[in-house]
Amino acid sequence: MRLPTITDALLARRLLRFAPSPLSTYPALDAATGAKVHVKHENVQPTGAFKVRGGLNLLASLDPAERARGVLGYSTGNHAQSLAYAAAHHGVPCTIVMPEKPNPAKAQAVRDLGAELIEHGERFDEARAHAERLAADRGARLVSAANEPAIIAGVATAYLELFEAEPELDVVLVPVGSGTGAAAAALVAAALAPACEVIAVQSAAAPAAHDSWRAGELVERPNRTTAEGLATGSGFALTQRLLRDRLTDFLLVEDEQIGEAQRLYLRAAHTVAEGAGAAALAALLVHRDRFAGRSVAVVCSGGNASEAELNRMGRAAPIG
Repeated sequence: MRLPTITDALLARRLLRFAPSPLSTYPALDAATGAKVHVKHENVQPTGAFKVRGGLNLLASLDPAERARGVLGYSTGNHAQSLAYAAAHHGVPCTIVMPEKPNPAKAQAVRDLGAELIEHGERFDEARAHAERLAADRGARLVSAANEPAIIAGVATAYLELFEAEPELDVVLVPVGSGTGAAAAALVAAALAPACEVIAVQSAAAPAAHDSWRAGELVERPNRTTAEGLATGSGFALTQRLLRDRLTDFLLVEDEQIGEAQRLYLRAAHTVAEGAGAAALAALLVHRDRFAGRSVAVVCSGGNASEAELNRMGRAAPIG
């Protein structure tokens, strides 16, 4: 696979012509973390998550024969919505494989966008294997959740916006499931803000990307996190290649700490973050001493919280 470049990201921005997503500050987050916090609100995208940037860029890059065959993807939800949204925009047949009993809101959103939804397996990696078999049987264009240069280039447009708005950031914290967001952040930071640290964050209950990066090779790990967007059981080759050379550090947080960050977003920033969307803020809270006094961007990557997540936020005791 070809590594995406900063030129690919610039071409994607020209193609997508997205209005920049909000980059906001909140005194209550500064007080809670001791840092100067900038929140990149990718949870306000049309599908509720950053992934839509990559889906649109990939569908735009397909040739007519690939579009006619249709696309087939696998996802816990946000990549699925991205692909379904982009396919509907371009008039391309789309099938999505999700693990059984998916987030009902995400599953319904895929159906509402006109895609065929197939539920298979208990975990992400079982859904992925079924999607690979199904794509081969149908002759559809299989769209990986991460091993797609066009997806990473599309996602990178968020970080072009970020560094243009705040070119002197000290740190960017990015949640990781498949790793497209962190890979895109590392790609853009290397070109535009080489002094800025790019730090990835994953759930300790699904540490495959973290452990792959630490080991320098792709590994599989148990996947038990309740944060759907972080729920992958193995590393991905393309994103790991980018992260290996350009990532500053990779942190793990507990699911309970992610839940605390979700509640803090709700209280202090009046914003809904799904588990993956709150992971970067969770790392900032957990490692307060490391980031205190620094200018830190946290990526709120998605807001597609399930009803169960919203209920947990409402039942939990206040922070602090």
